[in-house]
Amino acid sequence: MKLLDSRYGGLLLLAAGLLLLPWLAGNAYLLDVANRIAINAIIAVGLNLLIGYAGQISLGHAGFLGLGAYASAILCGSYDWPAWLALLSAAAGVALLAFLVARPILRLKGHYLAMATLGLGMIVSLVLSNESALTGGPDGMAVPGLVLFGWEPQGERAWYWIFATLLLLAIWLAQNLIDSPLGRALRAVHGSEVAARVAGVDTTACKVQVFVISAVFAAIAGSLSAHYTGFVTPGQASFLHSVELVTMVVIGGMASTYGAVLGAALMTLLPQLLSGLEDYEMLVFGLILMVSMIVLPQGLLPGLRGWLQTRRAA
Repeated sequence: MKLLDSRYGGLLLLAAGLLLLPWLAGNAYLLDVANRIAINAIIAVGLNLLIGYAGQISLGHAGFLGLGAYASAILCGSYDWPAWLALLSAAAGVALLAFLVARPILRLKGHYLAMATLGLGMIVSLVLSNESALTGGPDGMAVPGLVLFGWEPQGERAWYWIFATLLLLAIWLAQNLIDSPLGRALRAVHGSEVAARVAGVDTTACKVQVFVISAVFAAIAGSLSAHYTGFVTPGQASFLHSVELVTMVVIGGMASTYGAVLGAALMTLLPQLLSGLEDYEMLVFGLILMVSMIVLPQGLLPGLRGWLQTRRAA
């Protein structure tokens, strides 16, 4: 675990694992699961900055994912925009929306903040479902393939390298932000917003910045996942999906970047592993999550790290 504690040790370890994974995965199905884990991990890393470090809950984060996905789908499918321009425009549009709503929403605290972000996510989901002429309505819409300067990734393996690279970049950006003055300010806000304000921290600006950053992470992941799957539906922006994203951060370990990655991997893999249980799948899934949080209340990665340190001390 010492390697994971160093600034870039964990990143190098993860990069080595990602390099080996395509050769260990025996078929396209396993690579597809790995791609979906990477998509969720990118979103969870960004959301962890907001929840784990700044202490601001968001129950509507899937809305930003859905907006990113539909922006790319509409701009590429209906208006024939280049994929790279649609992706950048989606990220910029989501960043602007997040900036506009962040200041009034982040004035709230506790369950009031949770309800406000829940309302935001529900509005996005309803708009995507009801604007049938633009979004295809509840049935969703097809998304053209990703073409970047004449190159189009074909198959799960090609997409794997895209998602793996973006995941490493997301982690690197998150780690650098955590070690920056903004990251230290966010930890101060999480500890005591009043004390941080007295110490001279512009708490409102810090919270707005991290809200926008986490939204952009989700939008980019949403855009790429739309091109990868070739189809989008309003379900991607649903409340249940937002809860899943928050659960990834919490169960992996809040204020732990690699914990968020681990939580995303667990939450993506478990339904695949339990699919054979049929009627008992959700029962066992819920039981595993409940036991995990009882045994390791700080999250999987911090809990395992603490357990190993205790064993060494003994």
